[in-house]
Amino acid sequence: MLLRLLRTLILTSLLLISFAPALNAQEVKVHTGTQDLTVFERESKMWLGEEIRCRLVTQNYYDVFDWLEGELREDGTLVLRGAVTRPALKASAERSVAGLVGVKTVVNEIEVLPVSPFDENLRRRIYKSVYNFNSPLFRYAVRAVPPIHIVVNKGRVTLKGTVATEMESRLAETYVRQVSGAFEVKNELRVEASDRSS
Repeated sequence: MLLRLLRTLILTSLLLISFAPALNAQEVKVHTGTQDLTVFERESKMWLGEEIRCRLVTQNYYDVFDWLEGELREDGTLVLRGAVTRPALKASAERSVAGLVGVKTVVNEIEVLPVSPFDENLRRRIYKSVYNFNSPLFRYAVRAVPPIHIVVNKGRVTLKGTVATEMESRLAETYVRQVSGAFEVKNELRVEASDRSS
């Protein structure tokens, strides 16, 4: 127990030193299915979930226009999902988690978004709208990977990530809807306050 705690503290401090602006506890969600387990099994699965999350969010080229998440099943199968703008990110995400103890198989269902000048232009305009320096959401823009992710696929926009309040979630959606050209807008932002209460 002490050894595991020490290892976790060392790993956390190294990650905070190297990637402090990029890490957000809810940025990449990993479902570990920890019901009906002993305390040791539950803590092991939770540690593995945190390790998977850290490896995904620290990928090279992972940015505000990508989204990664995983589901760790009881049989040790890790299902990776999300959407990325670069094919290399899909492959490197799989490689980074494949060798972890407790992960037997990796199923990579990450979607590589099609190259589209229209989508690229829409991404940039939405980014400027959401993270404008006059916006209350600008405080998130100073992070290496801002927590509000803008996933654009064929003109359809999905907001992913975590914000502090419900008001910020609604505000982000409003800013996106003010940008012309989006065929559909989905707000899938999570709110930290509701995460803590559930």
